[in-house]
Amino acid sequence: MTDDSPGPAGLRALLPDLSPWRASADFRRLWVAGLITNFGSFLTFVALPVQVKELTGSAAAVGAIGAVELVPLVVFGLYGGALADAWDKRKLILWTEAGQGVLCAVLLVNALLPGPAVWPLYVVAALTSALGAVQRPALDSLIPRIVAHEHLPAAAALNSLRWQVGGIAGPALAGVVVAYAGLGWAYAVDLVTFAVSVLLGVGLAASPAAHEAAKPSWAAIAEGARYAWRRKELLGTYAIDLAAMFLAMPLAVLPFLADELDAEWSLGLMYAAIPAGSLLVSVSSGWTSRVHRHGRAVVLAAVGWGVAIAASGLAGNVWLVLLCLVLAGACDMVSGVFRGAMWNQTIPDELRGRLAGIELLSYSVGPQLGQVRAGGTAALVGVRASVWSGGLLCAGAVGLLALCLPRLMAYDVRTNEHAVRLRDQRAAAAVPSA
Repeated sequence: MTDDSPGPAGLRALLPDLSPWRASADFRRLWVAGLITNFGSFLTFVALPVQVKELTGSAAAVGAIGAVELVPLVVFGLYGGALADAWDKRKLILWTEAGQGVLCAVLLVNALLPGPAVWPLYVVAALTSALGAVQRPALDSLIPRIVAHEHLPAAAALNSLRWQVGGIAGPALAGVVVAYAGLGWAYAVDLVTFAVSVLLGVGLAASPAAHEAAKPSWAAIAEGARYAWRRKELLGTYAIDLAAMFLAMPLAVLPFLADELDAEWSLGLMYAAIPAGSLLVSVSSGWTSRVHRHGRAVVLAAVGWGVAIAASGLAGNVWLVLLCLVLAGACDMVSGVFRGAMWNQTIPDELRGRLAGIELLSYSVGPQLGQVRAGGTAALVGVRASVWSGGLLCAGAVGLLALCLPRLMAYDVRTNEHAVRLRDQRAAAAVPSA
């Protein structure tokens, strides 16, 4: 079969675009470090709520993990964005990664005690949230510096692929480790992955602040917020993701859903199902580079997420629940790729950190609040009703936001003034001076 035949050509068009990996050594290093630490973090992601459930037996107590993470996430996410614009991004990433490793060690020590305490779990969750909130804007704002402008959608897909590999392997293994080896082993493996990630991150090139960047302050944060408010298409991506995650994030009640279905063995699979769906999109993400109306893609994917979550709450068979969660993960991945492309291809470098802080709130505060909502609703009306009602509310809210934000629906990367300006600036910077 020749190279221009439809079979192989069509297959190659679906495979992930590896251009960022081939072109940037720093992107490769960051990708591998992130893969390793994500794997470990997902072990703790499963182990922590399981430990709270074992110690308290309360769905509300598990949902409260999201509550204690919320304030640090908001405060440090916003200020972390200002720090990412004003400080060396590499140093921020390394120090926050090391700090999270220390907190993981605290979880390990507590788990090994004859009578583990509940309060350290909430303290560590809050501090981990703070460090992660400081780190994430630096990571996000570093990508446009180390990846060519035209490769940014491919980089977003590859970064999501990295998250999904850890998200599938970590929870699936965590279910086995926690059940047969104990919580301590999950925390111990996570601690090792943080150490390896720090060693890899040492090799990253320095990434100092842009000359135009403002000093870290609340005034600088307000400047970034005003910019985001003026950009209604960006505002739409934040609002839609916040609504989707707040109303339809079921993770806090999955341990109880597995119990109701008499399938305790399926908990690890439930946690892995959403990343598995995302992975299916990632490994066939070549098509995303041919989509130009990113706003419409975000809206349709968010509606699909809500419908799939609602179906998982209504399904009475555990395998149907897992299938619905896989479909939800696929929709979430599509939304994430195009939200990331809109952010990275239109926001100027001197504001990138602060806007990354706002982005962090949209895709992180939502899940944290969603845990509280899911746990609280489950305590009032039952676990499955909490899940399906949240999914239906999500689909309705996203549709309403789409009607209220026409600029999001009209966004086209080929013609959007901000995308065109940034593309021209990067092209001019790439041309060597005479």
